[in-house]
Amino acid sequence: MFAIIETGGKQYKVQEGDVIYIEKLNVTEGESVTFDRVLAVSNGEGLVTGTPVVSGATVSGKVEKQGKGQKIIVYKYKAKKNYRRKQGHRQPFTKVTIEKIQA
Repeated sequence: MFAIIETGGKQYKVQEGDVIYIEKLNVTEGESVTFDRVLAVSNGEGLVTGTPVVSGATVSGKVEKQGKGQKIIVYKYKAKKNYRRKQGHRQPFTKVTIEKIQA
């Protein structure tokens, strides 16, 4: 059984027991989180898609960690104009373990 959920403007295909890294949520570590934007659910016999979401379907998970990703370098440069700007960025994330899919 799997589900396709939407959070943080992105879509994720999840199964029970999966660990996913999603955009930062304002939830403390150890708390549970429920995703109600379920776009599709597949049980053994078929796929149920929503218009746009499946009514009554939820995916619950547990927040394992809040953190920041690896640093990327943003470098702006214009040739022959002596214009150079270097900036670093670390994207915050939330690590979630999927516990249950209810459809």
